Amino acid sequence: MVFFVILVAAYLIGGIPSGVILTRIAGAADIRTQGSGNVGATNVYRVAGKRLGVLTLVLDMLKGAVPLVLLNYLMESGALQPAFSEVRVTSAAALLLFLGHCYPVYLCFKGGKGVATALGIFLVLAPVALIPPLLIFIAVLWYWRYVSLASVCAAFSIPFAVLGFGYPWSLVGVTVLIAAWVIYRHRENIQRLRSGTENRFNF
Repeated sequence: MVFFVILVAAYLIGGIPSGVILTRIAGAADIRTQGSGNVGATNVYRVAGKRLGVLTLVLDMLKGAVPLVLLNYLMESGALQPAFSEVRVTSAAALLLFLGHCYPVYLCFKGGKGVATALGIFLVLAPVALIPPLLIFIAVLWYWRYVSLASVCAAFSIPFAVLGFGYPWSLVGVTVLIAAWVIYRHRENIQRLRSGTENRFNF
C-alpha cells in the first residue's frame, strides 16, 4: 500500500505543468496554442521569453529532484517502510515522476518531453553518470544549436553512463526506459531535423 501511494504521489507531482502555470500567472499566451505547442521550457523560452523559460526549466528539474530527495530521507529515517528495497522504490518513483510530466492528468495527458524532469531525477539518483551526457548536450547545442538534437544525443548516452559507473541494475533499467521515452517524444523533431526544418536555438 505504501509503495502504491508513493507511485501515485510521484505521478501527480511530476504532472504539475510548470510552464502552463507560469505563463498564466505572467499573463502570457497559452503556450499549448503557441510555437510548438509543447509545455516544456524550450517552448516557453521562445513564446514567453527567457526569464519564464529558465524558470520553467528550473521548476521542471526541481519536481524531478525534490520528491526523490524527500523520499530518500523518509525511507532512511524509517518514516516510510515500503516492501521493496530503497533503490527499487526510488527507481520506480523516478519513472512515475517522468511519466507524470509527459502525460499529466491535469492537461488531459498532453505534457512535455521530459528532458528537464529527467535531469532533476538523475541529479539525485546518478549525479556522477550525468556528467558525460551533460557535456554531450552542451557540445551538441553549442555547435549545431538544436535543443532537440542535443536532448536526443544526451538521452542516448545516459544509459551507458549509468551502466559504466556501476549503478544498480534497477536504476539502469529505469534509465533505459526514460532515455528511450525521451527519444520517442522527440520523434517529430527528428523528422524535422532530417528534413532541415527544425528551429535552431537562439542564444
